Amino acid sequence: MATCLRLFPSAPEAKTFLLNHKPTPLFSTRKPQIIPPRKFHHGIQSSKFGSFLDLKPLSKPESLDFDLSWFDPADRSRCFDVIIIGTGPAGLRLAEQVSRYGVKVCCVDPSPLSMWPNNYGVWVDEFESLGLVDCLDKTWPMTCVFIDDDKTKYLDRPYGRVGRKGFKTKLLENCASKGVRFHKAKVWKVKHEEFESSIACDDGIELRASLVVDASGFASTFTEYDKPRNNGYQIAHGILAEVDHHPFDLDKMVLMDWRDSHMGNEPCLRANNSKVPTFLYAMPFDSNFVFLEETSLVSRPLLSYMEVKNRMAARLRHLGIRVKNVIEEEKCLIPMGGPLPQIPQNVMAIGGISGLVHPSTGYMVSRTMALAPILADAIVECLGSTRMIRGRPLQQRVWNGLWPLERRCAREFYSFGMETLLKLDLNGSRMFFDAFFDLDPYYWQGFLSSRLSLGELILLSFSLFCNASNPSRFDIVTKCPVPLARMVGNLALEAI
Repeated sequence: MATCLRLFPSAPEAKTFLLNHKPTPLFSTRKPQIIPPRKFHHGIQSSKFGSFLDLKPLSKPESLDFDLSWFDPADRSRCFDVIIIGTGPAGLRLAEQVSRYGVKVCCVDPSPLSMWPNNYGVWVDEFESLGLVDCLDKTWPMTCVFIDDDKTKYLDRPYGRVGRKGFKTKLLENCASKGVRFHKAKVWKVKHEEFESSIACDDGIELRASLVVDASGFASTFTEYDKPRNNGYQIAHGILAEVDHHPFDLDKMVLMDWRDSHMGNEPCLRANNSKVPTFLYAMPFDSNFVFLEETSLVSRPLLSYMEVKNRMAARLRHLGIRVKNVIEEEKCLIPMGGPLPQIPQNVMAIGGISGLVHPSTGYMVSRTMALAPILADAIVECLGSTRMIRGRPLQQRVWNGLWPLERRCAREFYSFGMETLLKLDLNGSRMFFDAFFDLDPYYWQGFLSSRLSLGELILLSFSLFCNASNPSRFDIVTKCPVPLARMVGNLALEAI
């Protein structure tokens, strides 16, 4: 839910209109530092009331001013221990962790210093446990979920927005201090021999390594699948906007707003929304600055992107939100669920292409940050030892390090959750989340953070069923037998 890597490129973060990315006290509600450039002071793009679809994002592409250790093409030694394709959060986090142990790492990306375009939202406790809380540029002490016009859930779990510039700078600084090399190029091809792999880049450079890691995102062709990829899809349209005003409490982040009263005069939109619902995700920074995202939690087939935008426009009109400027725009498409990559295989993977996206929510950033050190330990165990374990034994160990049996079984359960959500209409979704957020916080928080064991997930399902309303139980009983049978079958295959 607006926390994961995006398939569609969108305008990267601009130097202006940024929240202060320096560490701030948690739960501070002071006004963020927003400094509009002079050229925006004259001729604001103000939209017609409630509409933003014709406004163009004001942000311009930006790159970090950072002194990386570049690979020198004149260097005759073109062999590394690990090559990582991609410099998103997953790739940089793994490079940071592996290089701590003296393993030679090279990151290859067409634009290593470009700012990430995504607005990452995370639970504060997750980043605290990772030592990354200083990378949050805004926090909210509570979150809320609007079930309908008459019921709102208030969740006592702080939420934060990741300061992308500070986050990437921190990861790059850690990589640079440990000698990670960077090469600015696009990888065209990966070739494998028994104990070594090589990459061919679009600039004619060929690099070799004992292990190639694919961190290039969902659309990568380097990671192989041996089963049909029957993903669900989370699709969303988001804007970081300057508005006249908005109705949201500044001390609460809106995790989900399932209300549909804004569609009262839109019978076609309302009918479609009742079948395949969307919700609003909102981060209010101050009374005139807010991130808004209309989100389809999961759909299959994919919900129309224009449908999502039209629903968002209708919602903002109803809420009385007049958008003066669109600072940034996000076009989000996240494959969710589906099979894991072939395990093992010649290329290791991390991030979106590796199956780490939460199948039921779309969350990935915090989980990737937490699992990268575990994967790094498996790599160092092989390449950092005097034995130099390589080839198939290396691949087996690193893939099992990322996806041990327990984690694979838990993922089957999360995927069952996705398949259940796919079958719920608006009323079913409302009843489901009404019961879900009434669970013991240990369970709903653990579910959203992918940290429950398989046994705990089974207990959660029984508790959820018992706490659900009778219509919600009927929904589950009538719509979930096939996904349940599929999950049980997959668990049995995993156990063999």
